[in-house]
Amino acid sequence: MEWGGVVGYGLFLLIYGGIYAISALGLNVQWGYTGLFNIGVGGFFLVGAYTSAIMTKGPDFSHLGGFGQPFIVGVLAGGVLAALLALLIGIPTLRLRGDYLAIATIGIAETLRLIVTNEQWLTAGVWGIGGIPKPLFSTFGSAYNAFYAVLVLAAMVLVYFAIERGIRSPWGRVLKAIREDEAVAQAVGKDVFRFKLQALVLGAFFMGVAGALFAHFVGYISPEAFEPMNATFLVWVMLIVGGSGNSKGAILGAFIVWVIWSGTEFVAAALPPALGPRAHALRIVLIGLLLMVMLLVRPQGVLGEERQVSKLLRQESGSRQASAGG
Repeated sequence: MEWGGVVGYGLFLLIYGGIYAISALGLNVQWGYTGLFNIGVGGFFLVGAYTSAIMTKGPDFSHLGGFGQPFIVGVLAGGVLAALLALLIGIPTLRLRGDYLAIATIGIAETLRLIVTNEQWLTAGVWGIGGIPKPLFSTFGSAYNAFYAVLVLAAMVLVYFAIERGIRSPWGRVLKAIREDEAVAQAVGKDVFRFKLQALVLGAFFMGVAGALFAHFVGYISPEAFEPMNATFLVWVMLIVGGSGNSKGAILGAFIVWVIWSGTEFVAAALPPALGPRAHALRIVLIGLLLMVMLLVRPQGVLGEERQVSKLLRQESGSRQASAGG
């Protein structure tokens, strides 16, 4: 492979890894910090992708569209609509046991995939939506992938710092208290339902943004791109491998798993022709084995949960150490 091919492949890894990292950061807010069992990640990802595609495309009589809005408007609209979907799911389910949220999210995700498959007036059905605008494509030309990699990584960093700021605040400490013992958090006067709903909506917003970024990079989306394996299962594996309850772990896990998932394409290509149809199944088996090994060897993930101590306790500890040293 020539250097140009290596660089191009590396950019693809950065772009897809960054997009999945944003989705994993959203899941980390829900599951890692709050304990919300969302197994419908692909549904929020799908909503973000289709919303942004419809909002930014010009007139197209094959599906709903023609709004021609700027890229940033489409991305934000995708995140907001995904957040609204999470709000509608969360209001009736978050007062119940966690099992109901899991059932609701996976049910909604599959329902949405069937809707985009069958409602041709809305999403062009099985034909998919093509010609999705690529921001500043004419400006960067052959260097477009490098530009988009920087854009995605910048969005990932922005999401990371936004989450870190929230998690290190009193709001974030309440989320962790709810995850550890919901009854205790409620006993000390915290509105558990409101905080859980906020975490669900915020995480879904980031998943919608990730879906929108995905749509604008590939330029074409169809229902097959949002199957549970690609849009939900991989994100869960990424979070578990990197370390649930750790934003850095969510990012690291996204890139580790995506590199492995992409590398399995070469393994599949090396299979005998007779085994070709089973290549996709083999890729899933390899990722499953990775997950099993990780759960056995290091169940907390590569980085594990990041333990945080309040500034007051750190200052008191520092004062005690200074006094002892004096």
